Amino acid sequence: LFLQPKFNAASHRLVGAEALLRWRHPERGLVPPMQFIPALEDTGMVIEVGAWVRREGLRIWKEWQAAGHDGLRVAVNVSARELRHSDFVAQCAGLLEPHLGEHGLDIEITESMLMDDISKSVSVLQELRALGCRIGIDDFGTGYSSLNYLSRLPADTLKIDQSFTSAIALSADTLSLVTNIIGLAHSLGLSVVAEGVEKEEQAKLLRLLRCDELQGYHLGRPMPVADFRKQFLD
Repeated sequence: LFLQPKFNAASHRLVGAEALLRWRHPERGLVPPMQFIPALEDTGMVIEVGAWVRREGLRIWKEWQAAGHDGLRVAVNVSARELRHSDFVAQCAGLLEPHLGEHGLDIEITESMLMDDISKSVSVLQELRALGCRIGIDDFGTGYSSLNYLSRLPADTLKIDQSFTSAIALSADTLSLVTNIIGLAHSLGLSVVAEGVEKEEQAKLLRLLRCDELQGYHLGRPMPVADFRKQFLD
């Protein structure tokens, strides 16, 4: 796993990290996720790999807690195939129930994935929240963006897609759209994370718009766990 830091937009304080899967090939070096994640999905190996990611995410959070870094959280991504798997919730329960909901593991799911079976998605997310997970809707604005389904989802956070973040300082239409997304999320009691922040100008605009958290290369690139600890926690 690599970790990419997340920061509170107003205070600039570290609030946690997103765990991102990387494959370091012995000959080809670091292989981009877009080249191996589809293979994990197609073969079904994503079920086993996803379970490993959640175990590692929880282990990292426990290490942070033991070192006195209270309040930091680790977000992990869940694929469509995992969400639909019959043992997914039971596996999460086995991992998280010993902590009685007092843990810092968050689940991020893409917006378009939820629409495949909205009723099933709502049920699964409710069970995950009951286990103490916070739920983030990733890539928001790139899919259906239906107010009807959004009001039904048991979610805690919306993540503004990086395609909007990259254009926020260049397009009045994008700026207006992001403004409305943040206002909508806050009206529903959701926090907002902007991903793909690569320039200070973008960060400043997002702070003015009352975005809650920021994530992107301008603030910190994905890095190995040991490097993350050395740069942000030691």
